[in-house]
Amino acid sequence: MELTLLGTGTPEGLPRPGCPCAACAVSVGTRARAATAVLVDGALLLDLTPGAVLAGARAGHSLAGVRQVLLTHPHDGPAVELPPGLPAAGRVPDGRELSVISGHRVRAVPMDAPGTGYEVTGPDGGRLLYLPPGGAPAGWGSPRTESGGGQTGQRPYDIVLADVLGRPEALARLRASGAVGPATDVIAVHLDHDTPPGGELERRCAAAGARAVADGTTVLLGEYRAAADPPRRTLVLGGARSGKSVEAERRLEGFPDVVYAATGGSRDGDAEWAQRVGLHRERRPASWRTAETCDLVPLLADTGPPLLIDCLALWLTDAMDRAGAWDDDVWAKGGQRRLRDRVAELAAAVRATRRRVVLVSNEVGSGIVPATASGRRFRDELGRLNASVAGECEHVLLVVAGLATVLKG
Repeated sequence: MELTLLGTGTPEGLPRPGCPCAACAVSVGTRARAATAVLVDGALLLDLTPGAVLAGARAGHSLAGVRQVLLTHPHDGPAVELPPGLPAAGRVPDGRELSVISGHRVRAVPMDAPGTGYEVTGPDGGRLLYLPPGGAPAGWGSPRTESGGGQTGQRPYDIVLADVLGRPEALARLRASGAVGPATDVIAVHLDHDTPPGGELERRCAAAGARAVADGTTVLLGEYRAAADPPRRTLVLGGARSGKSVEAERRLEGFPDVVYAATGGSRDGDAEWAQRVGLHRERRPASWRTAETCDLVPLLADTGPPLLIDCLALWLTDAMDRAGAWDDDVWAKGGQRRLRDRVAELAAAVRATRRRVVLVSNEVGSGIVPATASGRRFRDELGRLNASVAGECEHVLLVVAGLATVLKG
């Protein structure tokens, strides 16, 4: 099966007409994206968009051999003119199958939002899943053994084209149902101005186990490609309200059944703290499980789904409490050694873990020197903890003002 992506942007395209945002301002030249449309084996066109004929010519393909044109979502705005020679565009009713004269079989997949997804099986047996903007398969996300998942007993798709950045939980559902496996080539389409183009786009796609390609790219099923493999251990550093927790959550929102290790615990009578915790919970996907604990070593040693630890600064506060580190006399008579042993144990657990893990920590020491000895002690020990954990991670990010800078990996 051969796919040519005539466009990879949202229905409005990128840059959006008249939009003054920073992402649209730099989405020019090779970074510009037409509305997503896909030509399959030169015979099947998924979504008819303005300029499709010209886009095909630029990619070295003619639309003269197209035998079927299928639409996936309502097209707002002016009607798209049907180029001469193309068959009339239409949508297949949900659940219905269509045989194309070219030998392709198409099944309409119901969505949880307006639109229709298409499962395409080529003459060679290759399988493609194409989803509309903002859509995820309705009812999918249960394991293969359950009914209603849509993938029971079938192998994963070879290629998936989906709104990975706009609906990351859709990718999580596909993984949970077995529709996306380790060898599935996941390509992000319907790209919008919410993610700046360039390195940031590539980084966010890679974190989800997907990739983005330029308009006009041709993808051959089965050809060798470097797999999109997210780093197994990532440390996200940042100051207060820098966006570090959002960045950490974003790196795992494309995976199902994430375990969220919250090290903050509960604080009786502190309404403001309870509100903070509540906002964090509301932001996380409903499928994630929360473990409120500072006992991180067993979690890291266990096998299971991805693990998000937020945050190491609160873990250190608990560790210093247990070591008596706030008392100078206790600190000098063994507290320092006990704390360093716990930090070394945690770093060793990060090194040995087989889980995908994202850790969050505060970056300190760049500003005012704390006025108290205990404050300076905490600052120093957090710096040492961050350095120890960073040394065991393949990927380290620093988040400042909501922008992530890669420090390692």
